[in-house]
Amino acid sequence: MKTKKRILSGMRPTGKMHLGNYVGALENWVKLQGQYENFHLIADYHVLTTTTDTSEILNNTLEMVCDWLAVGIDPAISPIFRQSQIKEHSELFLLFSMLITTARLERNPTLKEQVKDLNIDTIIYGHLGYPVLQSADILLYKGEVVPVGEDQAPHVEITREIARKFNNIYSEVFPISETKLTDFARLPGLDGNKMSKSMNNTILLSDSEDVIMQKVRKAITDTQKLRRNDPGRPEVCLVFTYQEKFNNGKTDEIIEGCKSGALGCVDCKKMCVQAINEHISPYTEKRNYYANNKNEVLDIIRDGEKRAQKEAVSTMNEVREAMKLG
Repeated sequence: MKTKKRILSGMRPTGKMHLGNYVGALENWVKLQGQYENFHLIADYHVLTTTTDTSEILNNTLEMVCDWLAVGIDPAISPIFRQSQIKEHSELFLLFSMLITTARLERNPTLKEQVKDLNIDTIIYGHLGYPVLQSADILLYKGEVVPVGEDQAPHVEITREIARKFNNIYSEVFPISETKLTDFARLPGLDGNKMSKSMNNTILLSDSEDVIMQKVRKAITDTQKLRRNDPGRPEVCLVFTYQEKFNNGKTDEIIEGCKSGALGCVDCKKMCVQAINEHISPYTEKRNYYANNKNEVLDIIRDGEKRAQKEAVSTMNEVREAMKLG
């Protein structure tokens, strides 16, 4: 009998993972493995909501999964699988789209933020409806808990609404999923904006210490601290945000040194880089192994797809029976 609550977590396949992905999701996924029954989705259909170019999806998938495996996702207990290879996602998405209005989707604050960030003039149907596909992803595996950052919480609410409506109209098939907000949801990019490879402001999990140093050297600090002895304001400094995450045991010392002027920005950045490297370097060897053995990574994904497919088929049998579509 199932004794642990179930989680469905996923990401679009965007290639190599950066620190924002790690802090906002991966680190939390690894912690939750022992507490919950986890399923990890490669959301390759979701890529199509913002582009028609599919040429890099497979390569980006493999690069992303190399990082997942390196940081500690265990495919033996947490299946990893591609959305596109399990057709029940599409079927449930279609059925769920009959249970929600366009007006409700247009009120989605996350969509509005994405449209603004991506400078989109017109929204395609798939982009407007992608929270419904996300609902299908979660509920196909009867996800009871959804770990997300604050920006994705509105999507979980849509999932809850759809589950309630289905259950009320047909029968009690789906759980009402709980939102589990991550503790450190967002890590800004090196320019202070949202960390994104498209903005060239990321630190990758696969970056060497030298590369990290080159990147952090250019990071924005306190614009009023021009010389080493000038008093600084850590609360407005981007690098201090990284220190809080990766050098947490020394934050009091860093604050005192910055405010007094004893700690210069160059030395602070060196401390930050050392702390980041100490945090991610244990993953390097494992990641290199998988990067050089991508057929093995693909086998891991295919095995996860077989296991996920069983759950998906079982759920859709219940759905068709409840809707009298059998």
